[in-house]
Amino acid sequence: MKKEGAPTKILVVEDDEHVADVLEARLESFGHQVCDIVKSGPAAVRSALQHRPDLVLMDILLEGEMNGVEAAELIHNQVDVPIVFITCLSDQAVLNRAVQANAYGYILKPYDTAELRYTIEIALLKHKNAREHQILIQRLEKALEEVKKLSGLLPICSSCKKIRDDQGQWQEIEEYIHSHSDADFSHGICPQCAQKLYPEIYKK
Repeated sequence: MKKEGAPTKILVVEDDEHVADVLEARLESFGHQVCDIVKSGPAAVRSALQHRPDLVLMDILLEGEMNGVEAAELIHNQVDVPIVFITCLSDQAVLNRAVQANAYGYILKPYDTAELRYTIEIALLKHKNAREHQILIQRLEKALEEVKKLSGLLPICSSCKKIRDDQGQWQEIEEYIHSHSDADFSHGICPQCAQKLYPEIYKK
């Protein structure tokens, strides 16, 4: 996970050395850090696992048999990282598959500096929001599980009011509720019990 104030680490996957050099210079001018530049799909997967970048810029047409979309699918299965495709292709079927490969955007070549910069910023923001949304869902699911612990029928003694847990052990009601939720107790005496226990003080 990216530390606060640290430069964004970007993995560049591009098989044209000249294009890669220009891209690296532009990214560094934005204040980003290029953690690696690779030319093939397998190398992209290995580098993503090694460097854990904050974003991947992925060319679709790469050196070797594996293309950028296939590499992105493998990366997505192992690393939670936004991927932006850079391509000269305008084939809709290829672009549709790129979207399904966890693409956070794509840029058609030739691109200008502003387009590159804002596409990266939007991808990083979308990924941050998606991660925060997932964390919120996990917290809500955990809270729901805690609520479910206290749902249903509770076996309770009609005399001493102890509760029988799932293991068949009888617990004080305060102990049971405290162990199954975040609730705590502050003891007092209700008016009815006060009149019963201390009739000389609490007269009707």
